[in-house]
Amino acid sequence: MAGERNETWPTRYMLILWLSITAMIPFAMSRFDSGHVSETGETRKPVMDRILDVGKKYLTVTDKTRDAAAYLVSKFVTRPDVRITKLSGFINWSLDAIQSAKSSMTDMNLLCGNLSALSLMFKHGKREDILPYAVLILNRLSANNLISHDNMVIRKYNIKVVQRLGLTFLKPKVAAWRYTRGTRSLADSLAKNGTTASDCNVKSVELDEEDYDIPEEIETVIELLLNGLRDKDTVVRWSAAKGVGRITSRLPRELADDVVGSVLEMFTHMELDSAWHGGCLALAELGRRGLLLPQRLSEVVPVVLKALIYDERRGNFSVGAHVRDAACYVCWSFARAYDPAELKPYVDNIARALVVVTVFDREVNCRMAAAAAFQENVGRQGQFPHGIDILTTADYYTVGSKTNSFLYLSVYIAQFEEYTTALIDHLITIKLHHWDRAIRELTALALHNLTFCAPSYMAEKILPGIVPLVTNMDLSTRHGAILAASEVLYALALEAKKQQRPLEDFISVDTQQKLMAIPVILLEAKLLRGLGGELMSQALSSLIEKASLAQLPLSVIDAWMSFTDDCLHHVEIDVRSKAISALPAFFEQNLEMENERNADYRSRIIKSYITELRSSSEITRMGYALALGAMPKFMLTGCLNLVLGALINAVAITDASLKWAEGRRDAIHALSSVCKTVGIDPLTASSDCSLSPELVAQVYDCLFRAMRDYTLDSRGDVGAWVREAAMIALKEITLLVIETAPELITPQICEMMMCSVVQQAAEKIDRTRVIAGKTFTALLCADRPEVPHIPYRKELLQIFSRQECSVLNWTAPSEVFPPISKLLYFPTYTYSVLLGLCVSIGGLTESLVKHSSHSLFSYLSEVSSDREALRHFCNNFLKIFRDYQRDSRVTLPLLKMFDQLLINGSLTTIATDEEINFFPEVVALCKIEIRQCSDPQKLMASSDVFSDLLQFDGEVRQKSLSHLMIFLCHKYPRVRTSTANKLYEALLTYEGIVDDDTLETVMNIISEAQWVEDVSVVRPIRNQLCKLMGIPVPMPAAKR
Repeated sequence: MAGERNETWPTRYMLILWLSITAMIPFAMSRFDSGHVSETGETRKPVMDRILDVGKKYLTVTDKTRDAAAYLVSKFVTRPDVRITKLSGFINWSLDAIQSAKSSMTDMNLLCGNLSALSLMFKHGKREDILPYAVLILNRLSANNLISHDNMVIRKYNIKVVQRLGLTFLKPKVAAWRYTRGTRSLADSLAKNGTTASDCNVKSVELDEEDYDIPEEIETVIELLLNGLRDKDTVVRWSAAKGVGRITSRLPRELADDVVGSVLEMFTHMELDSAWHGGCLALAELGRRGLLLPQRLSEVVPVVLKALIYDERRGNFSVGAHVRDAACYVCWSFARAYDPAELKPYVDNIARALVVVTVFDREVNCRMAAAAAFQENVGRQGQFPHGIDILTTADYYTVGSKTNSFLYLSVYIAQFEEYTTALIDHLITIKLHHWDRAIRELTALALHNLTFCAPSYMAEKILPGIVPLVTNMDLSTRHGAILAASEVLYALALEAKKQQRPLEDFISVDTQQKLMAIPVILLEAKLLRGLGGELMSQALSSLIEKASLAQLPLSVIDAWMSFTDDCLHHVEIDVRSKAISALPAFFEQNLEMENERNADYRSRIIKSYITELRSSSEITRMGYALALGAMPKFMLTGCLNLVLGALINAVAITDASLKWAEGRRDAIHALSSVCKTVGIDPLTASSDCSLSPELVAQVYDCLFRAMRDYTLDSRGDVGAWVREAAMIALKEITLLVIETAPELITPQICEMMMCSVVQQAAEKIDRTRVIAGKTFTALLCADRPEVPHIPYRKELLQIFSRQECSVLNWTAPSEVFPPISKLLYFPTYTYSVLLGLCVSIGGLTESLVKHSSHSLFSYLSEVSSDREALRHFCNNFLKIFRDYQRDSRVTLPLLKMFDQLLINGSLTTIATDEEINFFPEVVALCKIEIRQCSDPQKLMASSDVFSDLLQFDGEVRQKSLSHLMIFLCHKYPRVRTSTANKLYEALLTYEGIVDDDTLETVMNIISEAQWVEDVSVVRPIRNQLCKLMGIPVPMPAAKR
């Protein structure tokens, strides 16, 4: 093995395979021995020995060559001439190697290679040649107890050797007693369609069997194979199952029946899932080979039906998917093995079980396996009820979606009465208690849908049986029971309404009372706290919602409101969301009726919620803001001004709530929901029942302020959540206003709205840009009626036509920025678009920077000859710089963008424009921006700008050089180094910065100086540069 590289294994593999062809040569191997004597006097080894040595050598390697070596050895030692002299020695060598193998990697490889070679030897050799060695090999393998080895590959090869030994002990004949179905041709089956079972060639043949003794070793072989069926690895179990099938096919009927009985004994609750899986594989093999006689079906079918729903829970997960998959394989094999007359007594049970697995199994492979088995049975047996109808809908591919299977396919299948109760019962007995929360939730929804297929069955048997489970000790059972009771209750209420019958006709008064007592029972038992309290709270909120929708009167309203308040304070968003979704139905059912008691309740609830909206906890604000947004209109009547005022205040940024972006986001969502709920009354100056013009103006002002929320924390730009919510609210409220009172949208409101949305559409966050784009196109393309006073609406529609907007991908910078940059042509949008573009161009994402900067360069290139357009652009640039002075969120990317503009030469023509003092203004603003600045990124960005400004003569160059000289002695080494590099590049690029006489000296000084040294070291060098360049030496500012 020395000197052989791992990457050359394919060459060695092919060479060994070619060498194995020598086993087919019909001449004695001794003819190839020349007897040649070497110079040292040694006789060359015979070819037979050399080939065997090669095989032995490569049985110890780890790559694919080992398989080729095993094949070579197995074919070679079973040759007639080699067998006489080498077979016994090779077997002894292999057994010794197996016996002496330790736990080292080399010994493990040798063990695998020898076992593989032995199994192939018994496969390729003649029975009479290798039978004398079978007992010895079996005893040695049993003594080594390889069935319990830690290595899976070794256990698999051991099973292969054992089953080949068993086949060697038995004569190679097919059992005459096996079950034969007759014709296997589909054409023949179709031709015989309609004939009886007696007409078919289906019989259990019992011919006179040749009497011969079954060796005692067969019992050991079968025992080892049965143990292999319990192995922890699938490949070992699968190999053992095939071995059981092969050996059973050569046994007499009585012994074969004992094997079947031993396999059936594995299906007990005392066995692990591996035994169930191995047993199913063995049954499938026995059935496929005709070794499972019809007389045994009465015992086998119930076992298979149990395996189809096998699911053993272990903590927060379960095992059993492989068992259910194997059980589907058993059903598939039965369809091909038995005549329809034999399976007819079991068809209904098998069909129902397969349908249940097809639509309700958690694992997609099990659903697909069941669908395939169902299809095979329909095609082969032709007796499954409504088989063709079900197959056309619930096929192998449609069951791929779990939600689709649970909620839609199950309803289609349930229309056939043969399957209705089976589907429902499975959900109640199995899936209702499932460990997976998602399955329990889907189960509840599926029960809701199935209720319409069997309302009486659900009302009389299922619902009364669910109610006692809500106090079960198992959390999963309690949770599933409450969800199921909620959905079934609501479905029965809808069915009663559809049939125009009272609910009492479906649900007894006693059951209704028990349902209404569930919240009280849970509260008293304190099952809403501690472990699982979150799940139970969500389930109880769902029950309250569905009970309210079913118009069941809830007593003890104070208790329910107290529970809801607890949910609204909860830290988990799912708990709050479920409680909020239950509030509208709860209020409409219990507080909508006008009376003094309900009015008092409504007033207390609104005031309480408004108070909580001013809480010092963000979680509480989030919960109660959304709760106010979910209020029905009658709850808001008389309190609208208070509610809107509280929500608007919750959106405002204060010192205490600066970081509470999620609270402001939810307040905006609530504000939009309240506006849509109460509507607009344009004829009333002030109203507490609907939105007045004054309230509309306040809402717009609040949303415009929210559009400027750029709060940052450790999670990044969390203000984006607020801006996104504000854009969605702007779209919803504007579309509401234009339907009822378009005159409330003034030109100022419309301009601010469109400009703020356009700015977000040009910024860097993809998610925000998508929402901004959809909002912009929805407002622009609205035509029934259209949004009034949109600036340049006709021109915008030419850029953003309805057809283009429908296919525009707002997440792709390459598609978004070209049309967005065209808005720079319109003065109204220039400031907003440029503000958004500067953030994108100065960003970090390569594709974003590339496409946004290219779009801006293209615009500037097109207007390079238009002085007025360039002046307007430069004035807006300066305005942005002034408005956001010392705001790093804008000024840092602004400096980076300006650096790219100067490098690209987009603003060169503006330098000679005497009417606008652009570059001196930029230098002055940069000076203010970097004063007392400690941000290295901003300092280096400004250094880049000053270096690029050296291309312009006069005051701009002198001031830029002065700032660069200051940077050369900055306290941050990286700033000094970056400035030196940029200055060196500028001296190479631009002419006239330094006199030609001193240029080479200056550049040598800059390149040779170590700018990372201490400031005291680099200051003299900087001062020398100042003298050479004719610049006043900067003086350190006096410390105050």
